[in-house]
Amino acid sequence: MSGSGKRERTAIEQVARYFGATREQGGATSPYAYLMLDAKRIAVDVAVMEPAVAGHGDDATPRLRLDKVALRLISRLQAALSPRVADGLVVMFSVTAPIRLPSKTAAELEANISECFRCSSAPVEISDTICGNQIRVRFAKGGAKPASKVVGFVHNPGTDPRVLFDLAAGLLRHIGAALDRRPLESFDGDRWLVIADEHDHARIGTYRQVYSQLGVSTDFNKMLVVFADGQVETLTG
Repeated sequence: MSGSGKRERTAIEQVARYFGATREQGGATSPYAYLMLDAKRIAVDVAVMEPAVAGHGDDATPRLRLDKVALRLISRLQAALSPRVADGLVVMFSVTAPIRLPSKTAAELEANISECFRCSSAPVEISDTICGNQIRVRFAKGGAKPASKVVGFVHNPGTDPRVLFDLAAGLLRHIGAALDRRPLESFDGDRWLVIADEHDHARIGTYRQVYSQLGVSTDFNKMLVVFADGQVETLTG
């Protein structure tokens, strides 16, 4: 965190008020701000989440399906494709529910993604219909390392999964960048990551679902999301 951005400063102030903490400056060379809470000094990094796909509001955010059929399809594709994904790359796919022919859908989707691996000029994102289900695939550079190089979402129809892709890619990028920024070597207190989002707090459910799908391991003691309406929500910790 630069410490000079308006959104970063606002997010820190909102977190300080929420927890009843006081803020101190981290210094010109520090990427962190510092809060004092219960006589403990906490290093806080702030990441500003980029706007979602233009033209798609919160009411269009897909709702994830986590039933057995959906989870088995995701697990099958992760097992088949993850060993073939290059380091530093993440493959994200989405499938609309209900999935009436899961085995055939998984096989065709696996073949489509595999074909992209073989093509040096493969598109960054593809869209298709398989067995009556709309599918979308995005290839993105990573940041933080998710539990699997292949991340899948099964969601309700009539909504745009790019919102999920954008959020997943943004979380990976910002968490990875924050993990690379360290407080001073002499600092041995807690580290928090605060994500500033332009939407209202109704979006927290999507954050939690996407983050759980990513399975990212971090050493942050707490991760928070601060929304444009001033609400502070806990993501982890």
